[in-house]
Amino acid sequence: MGLCGSDLHNYAEGSVGDTPCVYPMVLGHEPAGIVDKLGDGVSGWAKGDRAAFEPALYCYHCEYCMSGHHNVCAKLRFLSSTEDPGFFRDYVVLPAHNLLPLPEHLTLDEGTVAEPLAVVLHSMKFAQVEVGESVVVFGAGPIGLLTIASLRLSGAGRIYVFEPVSARRELALQMGATAVFDPRSIDPEKTIARETGGRGVDLAMDCAAKGGAINQTLRVTRNAGRVVFTAIPSEAKVEFDFHVARRKELTLYNVRRSNDETGAALRLIAERPELFRPMLTHTFPLEQVDRAFQMLEKYEDGAGKILIRL
Repeated sequence: MGLCGSDLHNYAEGSVGDTPCVYPMVLGHEPAGIVDKLGDGVSGWAKGDRAAFEPALYCYHCEYCMSGHHNVCAKLRFLSSTEDPGFFRDYVVLPAHNLLPLPEHLTLDEGTVAEPLAVVLHSMKFAQVEVGESVVVFGAGPIGLLTIASLRLSGAGRIYVFEPVSARRELALQMGATAVFDPRSIDPEKTIARETGGRGVDLAMDCAAKGGAINQTLRVTRNAGRVVFTAIPSEAKVEFDFHVARRKELTLYNVRRSNDETGAALRLIAERPELFRPMLTHTFPLEQVDRAFQMLEKYEDGAGKILIRL
């Protein structure tokens, strides 16, 4: 079970953006596990099968599901929210179609990467990376690291990364970044202007939503470029430099989880497990989940993706 940044929002801030958490809540939505029992009429699975689990429940009948936009389903339920307990528990009842077979050579730990990687693959549909394009990524937490890897596999040219935590800058280089910078000691806008001859990058992706990154993405992107917002701001309302985006005629996208990309994510992990293993840095038993949250909140001990093992 992976520990997600949105779990940390709930733990440390009591909300995810403008959605408050309401006690009691069970968090956790990056799961992989073992089938224990089958419901009546379920076929194709057996006790002991290993699987990655989809945490979202869709109605499949509203206009959004019918048009292929399941991630904004009108009756969406997400296991890790106030009404629907998440996966930090021993047993979860799921529809059979929320299970995806885990390839034999992958561990359950590696299977937990499927959910966040699916989010990133969804963001890449908006990014529309063309071979050789220049990109800036703000933030090298787990979503940022997976974004960097996906950009490199998609043929991006120079990938510039801004991340204040030194251990995560090192991980960013391992995942495929061209150059990494500490935004606390170097100005991102001046740096990218210098690196691109004043033009700006083709694409900017915000995987941080902290330290001014939201508006910095607008400023480092070239005229008629693209900006993708994957991270979730802590604030219920954020300042937005509308006129910078207007003058450049930027195309802006925001990401709402994933939309049927988990199967592709699992296939990618199965094909290139060595690419994703370095970001799995720490494991805690469920009884020490509080310690895991504290480590993630303080970025201690080079924490990348922290796992909770039941």
